[in-house]
Amino acid sequence: MSAFEYAPAPESRSIVKLQPSYGLFINGEFVDGAGSFKTISPASEEVLAEVAEASTADVDRAVKAARRAYEDVWGPMPGRERAKYLFRIARIIAERSRELAVLESLNNGKPIKESRDVDVPLAAAHFFYYAGWADKLPYAGFGADPRPLGVAGQVIPWNFPLLMLAWKIAPALAAGNTVVLKPAETTPLTALLFAEICQQAELPPGVVNIVTGAGETGAAVVNHPDVDKVAFTGSTEVGRIIAKAVAGTRKKVTLELGGKAANIVFDDAAIDQAVEGIVNGIFFNQGHVCCAGSRLLVQESVADQLLESLKRRMATLRVGDPLDKNTDVGAINSAEQLTRIKALAEIGSAEGAERWSPACELPERGFWFAPTIFTGVSQAHRIAREEIFGPVLSVLTFRTPGEAVEKANNTPYGLSAGVWSEKGSRILAIADQLRAGVVWANTFNKFDPTSPFGGYKESGYGREGGRHGLEAYLAG
Repeated sequence: MSAFEYAPAPESRSIVKLQPSYGLFINGEFVDGAGSFKTISPASEEVLAEVAEASTADVDRAVKAARRAYEDVWGPMPGRERAKYLFRIARIIAERSRELAVLESLNNGKPIKESRDVDVPLAAAHFFYYAGWADKLPYAGFGADPRPLGVAGQVIPWNFPLLMLAWKIAPALAAGNTVVLKPAETTPLTALLFAEICQQAELPPGVVNIVTGAGETGAAVVNHPDVDKVAFTGSTEVGRIIAKAVAGTRKKVTLELGGKAANIVFDDAAIDQAVEGIVNGIFFNQGHVCCAGSRLLVQESVADQLLESLKRRMATLRVGDPLDKNTDVGAINSAEQLTRIKALAEIGSAEGAERWSPACELPERGFWFAPTIFTGVSQAHRIAREEIFGPVLSVLTFRTPGEAVEKANNTPYGLSAGVWSEKGSRILAIADQLRAGVVWANTFNKFDPTSPFGGYKESGYGREGGRHGLEAYLAG
């Protein structure tokens, strides 16, 4: 470990003007909800604001506003006119990017450099991208006369609050639908700031409605009889409930659920490059990523060398204040999630895996977990089978390509995978055998608005992103 240390470089909070309380965003205005709840910073447990909690009646108001906007304004509007609003939203996101990034890290716990360099730019990029599609829908390959579905009910998770909002809202609006969106209860603030952006962009009232609350609010959105399309990103458990709820209805549905991705490193891979990809694959956003590379499969002949390099790299990771520009690993999003991570890590040790974490001093307040790897892991271990959704890596070894594929596919999930090798032919051959929706080659966690994203098996169905992301919001 070098004696060189970084001085603290905190991003100023002053650009964010937090309000004491926030209402629901319905029909272009902020209104009171039936109840309220507190939202906090997971890094300090500081209460940031009081947020309205939507009741079933509040959700009904939002859906009715969305229906009126769809029938009277947004649905009949020419695509070229809808595109102007999406371009305007994209530009405002870019203009207010610093404000959005600080608020995202404050409410979510992720490092500011991730919010600043990944989440916010990608959110703007999605609106720019789908603005370009709004007047080209007849040429998208979904029939000569593709039509919007109507009202889209969308429920998003807490790991990428603003980015998941963009993934959902941008294609829905481009296709001519209106939206009722429920952000996660632990991370509502950037969604509410986005509501201000909709006002600033002069988006017609009712086109976007944002209802905050817990699971009951989300259920009210999903089960509302006048919602035509349901889009959900979150846990597989909740996804199953939603799938049952919409079964037998006319509602179209897309589900982007959990994952247990394998990051496969062959003996001819560039080790240092692979180590960077492994670190990014599991410790990016504290491992709060559905497609995180939480299982490392490394060829036996290079396992010792790779693990030695990986531990050296992990020792340089800085854990701490999400608003510090030098922070690599931020806070766990909630006390509930921290409890789950700790429980599964303890199970890993109890089942005989060897646990290792670098020496790091965790803050006293807030929710924190040191980057952790487990070696000596077998496929029977729960940490190799269950989604931990935290900065915990399970390491397994393999001898042959066939064994690597067998172990990688030995999971109920099928969202993503990574393959590391200098041989393009090997990468293509392995990728063809992996049952995963996304396979990265010599990289990991790379996203682009033009590329479809989604999984198989218990990782859900449907695709978001790219031209494919429009299909879920169109009737042929």
